[in-house]
Amino acid sequence: MQTDAVVLDVDGVLVDVADSYRRAVVESVDRVYGRTVPVETLQAFKDAGGFNNDWELTYAVALYVLARREGLKMPPEEFAAHIAERGGGLDAAQSVVADMPSISQARVRDKWDTERLHEVFQALYLGSDRYREFEGGDPPFETEGYINDEPVILTEETISALTSRFDVGVVTGRPSAEADVALDRVGLHLDGDHRFTMDDWEEGKPHPKALMTLAERFEAETVTFVGDTLDDVRTAVNAAESDPSRTYHGVGVLTGGLTGEEGRQKYESAGAAAVVDSVNDLPALLEP
Repeated sequence: MQTDAVVLDVDGVLVDVADSYRRAVVESVDRVYGRTVPVETLQAFKDAGGFNNDWELTYAVALYVLARREGLKMPPEEFAAHIAERGGGLDAAQSVVADMPSISQARVRDKWDTERLHEVFQALYLGSDRYREFEGGDPPFETEGYINDEPVILTEETISALTSRFDVGVVTGRPSAEADVALDRVGLHLDGDHRFTMDDWEEGKPHPKALMTLAERFEAETVTFVGDTLDDVRTAVNAAESDPSRTYHGVGVLTGGLTGEEGRQKYESAGAAAVVDSVNDLPALLEP
């Protein structure tokens, strides 16, 4: 596959977040409401689309848990499927709950505390010291932080092989400070205008704005975007539709929530140009 520029997602591509972000989602809901969902069910929400922001994924899981408390008889995978039918994301999750007459809408709304969920999530993920540094206040409890439990996937050899042959950028749903932590740990150092974080754009993936902007900055004719979710592939597909003057390839990796043959098939159905076992397989796949 030929390309001029390579743009990388962070979570599930550069670092493994199974025991950090995803753990923080399910445990935040459990700490606030005393019940949660199995961590493996989070992939159904991710596949539904619109949950590039893990805070919003946490809020959606909390909505589901509260609805279950009020009598909802539906497994989380089915709830996620209804979210997908309505376009994905937190607004769709709220819409699904609002259209369930058998549960008390008022009690769900009264107990749904996104500020508290955000506070607990950040404390669990960042740990006490980084919480004080990044959030500017004291955490609700003391903890080491799951951010320290993110094994590096991207090797030094792959960094060298990619940066020596292509322009390299990053598009991530992480806040800028949290992206810095991951990129420093990986050892991938980029110019500030070669990356997009949550703080740099409002739309979020799968909106193509960030990817198209990097393509312009690189003056690239062909761009390859590598991610670990269907929304990452959809971002490249949407960029190709919005910017026909360039070629965009979406490449899925099997080091995130999508794994095995089922994950490969989901990527291909979403429009992936290729699926690789790991980001470290890119140098063999790509040609200048």
